[in-house]
Amino acid sequence: MMRRPLGQPPMPLNGPRYNEFIQSQKVRVIDENGENLGVMYTREAMEQAQEAGLDLVEISPNADPPVAKFLDIGKFKYEAQKKANLARKTQKTQEIKEIKMRPNIDDHDYDTKMKKIHEFIEEGDKVKVTLRFRGRELAHGQLGMQVLQRVQADMAETAKVEQYPRMEGRQMLMVIAPKN
Repeated sequence: MMRRPLGQPPMPLNGPRYNEFIQSQKVRVIDENGENLGVMYTREAMEQAQEAGLDLVEISPNADPPVAKFLDIGKFKYEAQKKANLARKTQKTQEIKEIKMRPNIDDHDYDTKMKKIHEFIEEGDKVKVTLRFRGRELAHGQLGMQVLQRVQADMAETAKVEQYPRMEGRQMLMVIAPKN
């Protein structure tokens, strides 16, 4: 039975490098109070961090020399994870809502559909307006185009056309998105 050799623990896969994982010879050191201690050898900085009961964490690895700070690595990772979770929770995903109409839609029905389109756009969602043609209506594509142009004109102040009207089989589609 083979045993794992006792040596350095594995390199951290995610997050900043700390203590013995810092690869550069010299680092610019910032102490726990935020004061700049200047450039020193990594070993010397690690010893000072251990005396303070903290870890030496590489904050800016691309700087020359890299910037390292005295921190508690567990607390640092925990706070970074909380920030990431909060950012993920507050981000808004944009959905595509669909409104279906007919080419010979009546005024009241049209107004009801437009009210819903306004709601969706105000919430920040995209809206796919679908016009379905039945039977002989397909021969009068210009009627459907007029309805979609009317939608486009009514929404000109709050939304922009992301995908102009096009035929797909027996349907005419148009996608509108909120103006930013």
